Amino acid sequence: MKFRDIYEKAYRRGIELDPRGTEEVASELERAGKDYADLKESDKKYYDTEKLKNPYSDTRILYGDPDTEVRRVMVGIDMEVGELLLADRLTERGTKIDLVIAHHPEGKPMADLYDVMDMQSGILHKYGVPVNVAEDIMDERIKEVERRLMPVNHTRAVDAARLLDIPFMCVHTPTDNAVTTYLQDLFDAEEPRYVSDVIDILRAIPEYAGASVETLGPKIVCGTKRRRVGKVFVDMTGGTGGSKKAFETLTNAGVSTIVGMHIGEEHRKEASKNHINVVIAGHMASDSIGINLMLDHVLDPDVEVLSASGFRRIKR
Repeated sequence: MKFRDIYEKAYRRGIELDPRGTEEVASELERAGKDYADLKESDKKYYDTEKLKNPYSDTRILYGDPDTEVRRVMVGIDMEVGELLLADRLTERGTKIDLVIAHHPEGKPMADLYDVMDMQSGILHKYGVPVNVAEDIMDERIKEVERRLMPVNHTRAVDAARLLDIPFMCVHTPTDNAVTTYLQDLFDAEEPRYVSDVIDILRAIPEYAGASVETLGPKIVCGTKRRRVGKVFVDMTGGTGGSKKAFETLTNAGVSTIVGMHIGEEHRKEASKNHINVVIAGHMASDSIGINLMLDHVLDPDVEVLSASGFRRIKR
């Protein structure tokens, strides 16, 4: 299949699985079109026109001809200079890598990571937080992340791909949407009673079972295994961690348990202060589930996948 098809199928699948719903995404794309139309002609050359069809700024073709035929891909969570050199070495040894797919963004998508965080406002609103409150608490956090990303050397991996002439792309939020929707549907169906039941449900999933042996499996970081679960909120998409002010609003909206990929210490303290159970499912394992779900849907059956950089390929 062609490089272009993989990219387009990925972001379209992300839209289908967006926790906000497809109508909200359509509204966002419509707003992007209006913003672009309102720009001065001199400013339009700086506008990322991919935003007019792909709402996820952290998911892009980074380097390469979109018409490249792809028969083998190397996929990993953090695909940086070392992994690109590995792809080049494998090609030299006869295992030709046609495309490298990263989960975490590189290049401009890394610089623009903050731009997808606004979707968290829509997700919070869906779980009962008033939209004005959700937008207000996220504004400060989005600006904080934007400032944090400003000094980063964004193009290192993309420069390496260009010098090695290796097609390169990243798929971030669409895969996070996939794991978020998958787990939220699972918990809604299973209706766990105790926090220990949440752990058991997660460990029954191959990626989390493997992580429990290989590295780090699901952990309770707020609450205890004997506490009641109540309303579960799977918080695994929207660029990066949201505002620590969200925990109070989620408590007021009736959320009792959060299942996430990771949590900072300040955020954990806020969750504890607001009496929310927090189960950390695991970052690499959660990313692997999202990538696997995405690849199952996006790749043709004859495309070979080589796993790298924390990713474990498991077909569903």
